[in-house]
Amino acid sequence: MRRDEIVQAPHWLIPDWPSLPCVRALSTLREGGVSQGAYASLNLGAHVGDDAANVAENRRRLTLSAGLPSEPIWLTQVHGNGVRNIDAEAASLAPTCSGLAGSRSVASEPPAADASWTRSRARVCAILTADCLPVLFATQSGDAVAAAHAGWRGLSGGVLEATVNALGVDPATLLVWLGPAIGRQHFEVGPEVREVFLANDAGAVVAFKESSRGRWWADLGLLARLRLLKLGVTHVYGGGECTYAQPERFYSHRREGQTGRQATLIWIERTG
Repeated sequence: MRRDEIVQAPHWLIPDWPSLPCVRALSTLREGGVSQGAYASLNLGAHVGDDAANVAENRRRLTLSAGLPSEPIWLTQVHGNGVRNIDAEAASLAPTCSGLAGSRSVASEPPAADASWTRSRARVCAILTADCLPVLFATQSGDAVAAAHAGWRGLSGGVLEATVNALGVDPATLLVWLGPAIGRQHFEVGPEVREVFLANDAGAVVAFKESSRGRWWADLGLLARLRLLKLGVTHVYGGGECTYAQPERFYSHRREGQTGRQATLIWIERTG
């Protein structure tokens, strides 16, 4: 790494969950990259209109600075509940950051899914967000990890349930971390969104507060916790960072419209 890369290295958050054997995870902040304007500066999303060369450089810097064992496996997120096993599909989920031998262009289209999981070492699950809720999963034994993209559509559509089901372990043995997302005080939705959640669980009413405009402030983190609790997942951490309220730290689509994406990553280290 060159001297200028050390000075301008990317910054990130580390999940505040218990130490896990071999598991590492982080959620990036927006400093430390080369993107300009609306995307300044560590935009990691290749689908938002940023210059592809800048995105590739930002991804390269993250890989080097964080000591990633391999380049993250990026997904085309569609606000659904599809879950990819990146062990079974390693060939089709090739790295998409250019600049390393054998890698495809950053503009290549990754497969559509909103969560990925692995039991293999050195494969990095990755989720891109700019207000939606990134959710990380790890078994307490550290032998399986997953990452899910949970906006309101994904949450109501069952992306967390699908991820837990894909991991195939006792939910009580899972640790979950809720990454940075838009907070309830800034996430106003229509009554139809509230009704979707209440139709699944009447208890979800506690996650909504009526606004002065006859709409509803929705708490994505609480909605996620309620759904995880129904699954039997009780070890849930994080959820305290609002992307909308902190423009110097996070991208926010609702605040800015055209903007970049931060990444939330998890992997099992190469050696234990």
